[in-house]
Amino acid sequence: MKILGFAASNNSQSINKQLVTYSTQLVEAEVEILDLNEYEMPIYSADREIASGVPELAQAFFDKITNADAIVVSFAEYNGSYTSAFKNIFDWVSRIEQKLYQGKPMVLLSTSPGPGGAQSVLAGAVASSPFFAGDVKASLSVPSFFDNFDVKAGKISHPALQQQLQDAMNTLTV
Repeated sequence: MKILGFAASNNSQSINKQLVTYSTQLVEAEVEILDLNEYEMPIYSADREIASGVPELAQAFFDKITNADAIVVSFAEYNGSYTSAFKNIFDWVSRIEQKLYQGKPMVLLSTSPGPGGAQSVLAGAVASSPFFAGDVKASLSVPSFFDNFDVKAGKISHPALQQQLQDAMNTLTV
């Protein structure tokens, strides 16, 4: 099994990248973690698409999804929604294929430093993924990241959250 993971953030110190990296280690699989900074493109607009077509980086991102057996995404929340970095990539890739997740099984995660755990963006992602052919098997919000994740050890430190995360990740191997 090949799992594609990424944080829906372009922050170089992303706690969501730490979470998705750790999460993908919980199952037996070949894992590739993407960095959204490697897929930076002009802001999507219909005019830009007509003038220049879809950027090669959008195709490269789509190809990564195509070559994966499962997808794990951890969403950062900016003002209650997706980060602009993720949304722009998503907008461009969806121009290649509206069903961009291609029926792949997915685990959707989110975290934040505060007690909300980026639940708003996670709820939106879970609700919308089926419209883009995402087969969401599980989702989990990790609240208060620095209280529940041991950054030095690189793992969840809260036993109940650890079990919930393991259970979520196990849905990809069923």
